[in-house]
Parts: sequence; C-alpha cells; structure tokens
Amino acid sequence: MLTLFFVSDLPMNIGSIYEFDSEDAHHAIKVLRITAGEKFMLSDGAGKWSEVKVFAVKKKSLEVEVLATGFQEPLLKTITVVQAIPKGDRSKEAIELLTEAGADTIIPWAASRSIGKGSEKFEVTAREASKQSRRLRIPKILETATTENICSFISQSDCVVVFHESAEKTLSDIELPQSAKDIVVIIGPEGGITPEELARFQEAGAVLSRMGRPVLRSAHAGLAAVSALSLKLRVW
Repeated sequence: MLTLFFVSDLPMNIGSIYEFDSEDAHHAIKVLRITAGEKFMLSDGAGKWSEVKVFAVKKKSLEVEVLATGFQEPLLKTITVVQAIPKGDRSKEAIELLTEAGADTIIPWAASRSIGKGSEKFEVTAREASKQSRRLRIPKILETATTENICSFISQSDCVVVFHESAEKTLSDIELPQSAKDIVVIIGPEGGITPEELARFQEAGAVLSRMGRPVLRSAHAGLAAVSALSLKLRVW
C-alpha cells in the first residue's frame, strides 16, 4: 500500500501539478528518501484522496503529478469511543490504538478515577496514527467530557455499550439495534468505573458488557472493543 500524507489543499484534477511542501514533505525527502518516479497518496482526512507521482525533488518540497483521485464513503455504521483518560503517555497510546482500530469519533472522558488530563495534542496523535494506518478519514476528537456530559450523550444515542467486568453478558450475547447508525462504547479508567457512574450510565440507557475473562488496561481496552464491534458489525 502506498504511503499516505494529509494536506489541506488536496489537488483533485488528474494531470495537474502540485507542490507538496509541508513538514511531511520534508520528512518524505529526508527520512523516507522518496525519489523521482515514486508514487504516494494524499488525502484531506475526510475521505477524498489523490494518487500522485513525484517528478521533481527539491530541498524541502516535492513536485508531483496527480494520477488518480477518488472519495471513500463513510461506513453505514460508525463507532464512537468514550475513553477515560489514562495517565501520562498511555493517553497518547490510547488515541493511537483507537485510531488504528478504526474508531470514527473519540471522546476523552474525565472519569472520577481518571488520573490523566485531556490534551490538545490528541488531534495530532490521531492524525499521525491515521497516516501510519493508511486511514483516509481521520477520527474526530471531541472536547474532554464530564460524566454529566456522557450521561446526556447516552440519552441521545441509539446504542451505548459500557464495558465492565461486572456485566453478565458478553458482546456476542448482546443484540445491537439494526436501526443504530452509530454504536457508542464506554471504556473506564485504570481504577475502574465507580458504582455511581455505572448506575448513572445504565439509567441513561446504556447496556453493560464484558470483554472476556482478562481485564485489560484502559489504554488497550478500546482497541479490543472496537475490534470486536467491527467483527460484529461485519466491518471486518
């Protein structure tokens, strides 16, 4: 698969010449050692893409010709992940893994037992992880939410699943509403979701599910949840 970069001014006319001169272009020249004749992909991060071919390498930019263009439609069913913020570098790791797994929207959650804090760098992390995983659609990163915000969000959603070790059913036991266009999953913090938070989420309309016997780290649980949902929704 061709290397992917994101640009804000995506060229979409086949045969047109475009100068790729961002920081990514500098990285492509100095680190990836891209040379004349090589092909790669450009995208606007929202589904549009262009396949381009290098015909001139400059000191800090690449001149490319547009060979083909297209648009990747969004999936019929999308996945939103409410992720309790892990501490330190694990928060970045969580965003990376959720992006690579295919989450469409990520909502950082300041849970009662969350140690970490939200970061403006989450969007940068999602963008970089999208390049790495060849995603043409960068996931949306919403503002850090409170438990109150999440309860309100649940009440307005078609299907919300809270992953918790106390649940009696596993994801394979739960029937997802056919009409639900966006499936929301909630991942708790390292210290666990408090009984009060759990009760409020259920009162708002969320259902509980186990992932299995092992209890995963908060930063890793979202990857497992999105993977299992992708299989259940026949995305995989």
